[in-house]
Amino acid sequence: MAMDVVDYEIFGSEMQYIEVELDPGEAAVGEAGTMMYMQDGIQMDTVFGDGSQQNSGFMGKLLGAGKRLLTGESLFTTVFHNEGSAKRRVAFAAPYPGKIIPVHLSEIGGTLICQKDSFLCAAKGVSLGIAFQKKLGVGLFGGEGFIMQRLEGDGWAFVHAGGTLLERTLQAGETLRVDTGCVVAFQPTVDFDIQFVGKIKSAIFGGEGLFFATLTGPGKVWLQSLPLSRLANRIILSAPAAGGSSRGEGSLLGGVALGSILGGDD
Repeated sequence: MAMDVVDYEIFGSEMQYIEVELDPGEAAVGEAGTMMYMQDGIQMDTVFGDGSQQNSGFMGKLLGAGKRLLTGESLFTTVFHNEGSAKRRVAFAAPYPGKIIPVHLSEIGGTLICQKDSFLCAAKGVSLGIAFQKKLGVGLFGGEGFIMQRLEGDGWAFVHAGGTLLERTLQAGETLRVDTGCVVAFQPTVDFDIQFVGKIKSAIFGGEGLFFATLTGPGKVWLQSLPLSRLANRIILSAPAAGGSSRGEGSLLGGVALGSILGGDD
């Protein structure tokens, strides 16, 4: 399927959003719940599958929906069509602090492998598939399981990385050892494997887990400094309602926050 050629602009620093400009007749595909706003003239449709199989009949749509179900996403995606006679814009917001990564798929060989929850939006025609990890160790200990998302096409795709983004091109044979949750995306030419930390004491008391992800070139990799799981864990640990402990940092009462007392938390 031919890709729609879209223009875009990214706004913000820590909490970013992206505006996609659509010519008359063009469309963009967005992950459910990411739309921020859209101008008059844009028609929003919820479709079965990944939005790239609209002319392929029922079986094609069913296959697209099955791929999304395997990656843990919704069976449906949202397509935004420009039904007007002039350019119109639709905006998509990042789900938590970080950076939006624009990737022109034709410039990296047509395929990008990414975390299953990092996809934000794309030009219509980009296929959202699945990528099975071939190695048992990656599936069991890689943090993302056997299944990641495969974005295919020759247009723009946009994924989100938490915290600060690192984009790096690995040479052939060059290897990075990375916390498993910090891997956002990589080209399919990159070998993704899992390595034991090597020392039991480090594994138990180091706080970094039992395994590293190893990324071996050649190819591009994108890493994030703040995985969503790490952010959520810190929030839970500091939230009394979720079973964590309230921390009164800077309180004159020596660890008991004045706001907590007035609010009835202590």
